Amino acid sequence: MQHAMGAPLPPPHGSHQRPGAQPPHSGGQFQRNQPGPPAPPPARGWGGPAPQRPPAAPPSTEPTGHFRLPKGAPVPLRGQSAPSPAGTAVAVLLIGPAGAGKTTVARHWADTRGAPTAHISLDDVREWVRSGFADPQSGWNDHSEAQYRLARRTCGFAARNFLANGISCIIDDAVFPDRPVIGLGGWKRHVGPGLMPVVLLPGLEIVLERNAQRSGNRRLSDEEVARIHGRMAGWYGSGLPIIDNSQRDVVETARLLDEAVCRSLSSPPAW
Repeated sequence: MQHAMGAPLPPPHGSHQRPGAQPPHSGGQFQRNQPGPPAPPPARGWGGPAPQRPPAAPPSTEPTGHFRLPKGAPVPLRGQSAPSPAGTAVAVLLIGPAGAGKTTVARHWADTRGAPTAHISLDDVREWVRSGFADPQSGWNDHSEAQYRLARRTCGFAARNFLANGISCIIDDAVFPDRPVIGLGGWKRHVGPGLMPVVLLPGLEIVLERNAQRSGNRRLSDEEVARIHGRMAGWYGSGLPIIDNSQRDVVETARLLDEAVCRSLSSPPAW
């Protein structure tokens, strides 16, 4: 039997056809309803499952940045349990007038201590400001006040970051007892309640002599030094440890500072 167009008809279903062989088709058209190969899954980058992102952390309320730092309490070093100056991460605030030797003593104490210790100089941090730098010798004004506030916040953050990594630190600053809000109160906010203040207060004649050996903007007038020293005398009776290094060298003064830190660890002063 011939198709109307003269082409042969396809063989009937069930005729002699090899198993698995495809039936012939006509006119070069594929047979309809023939299932094709399954479509590949959509590509996902490197071909693996979609990466699972961890849930976003809640925003930090830490005012000094997104690193959560301790409150400033002494941090025991690894392998150390007994509180001692060489085995505990501490933050010390060395207070004193210009010419008291704060920077020299603080640097020596940090260099010779039996544990990693950093010296944070407030004056050095403040002098990072080069353009528009306000020289305190030119008089106290809003610019110099702003520079000191910024420097204290920067030093406070550095101190807390050192403590978080088990490193002690010592900061030297001329903090006045008659300005508690921006003095000890400010440092307590910047570093934490574990901050240990120690006052370095030699006699006026010693302070004047040491100030005369200074140069640049670190040297003040004798009148200014005397005024600062008089205000510093208000620390007597405050309960803070006071070291009179009038007749003591740097090594002996650093040893007395170590003893004061020991006493503050065992019995913190109320301030």
